[in-house]
Amino acid sequence: MKIVDLSKTIVDNPVAPGFLRVKIKPKSRRFARFMVRMLGLPYRLMPDDFEGWADDTIRKLGVHATTHIDAPVHYGSVSEGEPAATIEQLPLEACIGPGVVLDMSQKEEGDPINVADIEAELARTGARIEQGTITLIRTDRDKFSDDPEFWKYGTGMSAEATEWLIDRGSRVMGIDQWGWDLPFHMQIARAKAENRKDLFWEAHRVGIRRTYWHMEQLTNLDKLPPSGFTVHVMPLKLKGASAAPARVIAILDAS
Repeated sequence: MKIVDLSKTIVDNPVAPGFLRVKIKPKSRRFARFMVRMLGLPYRLMPDDFEGWADDTIRKLGVHATTHIDAPVHYGSVSEGEPAATIEQLPLEACIGPGVVLDMSQKEEGDPINVADIEAELARTGARIEQGTITLIRTDRDKFSDDPEFWKYGTGMSAEATEWLIDRGSRVMGIDQWGWDLPFHMQIARAKAENRKDLFWEAHRVGIRRTYWHMEQLTNLDKLPPSGFTVHVMPLKLKGASAAPARVIAILDAS
């Protein structure tokens, strides 16, 4: 059995912008020894090899700061006419499913992914998207994940391409760049150039009309075949949250 880790390592990153900042602070082992002393064990009776246990505190970790999955409530307060689901309401059955990788790494910066791109890639690889498929969009922008400007790189899913995946039964999907849509500055420039009010966050806003869940900041999609693997998505169970950091793995089918 071969397992590919599709998640970023959660690491203290002091140079990241605030919305991507993670702060992790280790506690002193001496504090543990002090706690045990306060519980009543004299220092003279502590084992000679007891340094104190290791412990750490996550001082800052936004739910969208690392590899994560967004809930419908992130896109809007209503989805399909009902109150939008929060992250702990993601059905676990939807978190495990056959995976398909769509290689969109050839797409230029700011060039949105459309239905024709997806259809051409499926025709090239022979992969199929069906009910329960977890679709992964490969852009290779994860190579910039340590760059403070990471959020400025990428292509992005169009609304029509997102709805096309949902129509074929893929309600959980993901991408290996900062966001599901084009980077913000590219969306804004395009909206101004075309004088359109429907372009900003267009793929996210599909979730107002159609309930779906997407992952952002995946990694290692270049290590997967177009199909023939199972994706496991395990988000933290955060009540009422708009997203959750997730450990995402792919298990390649035995040949």
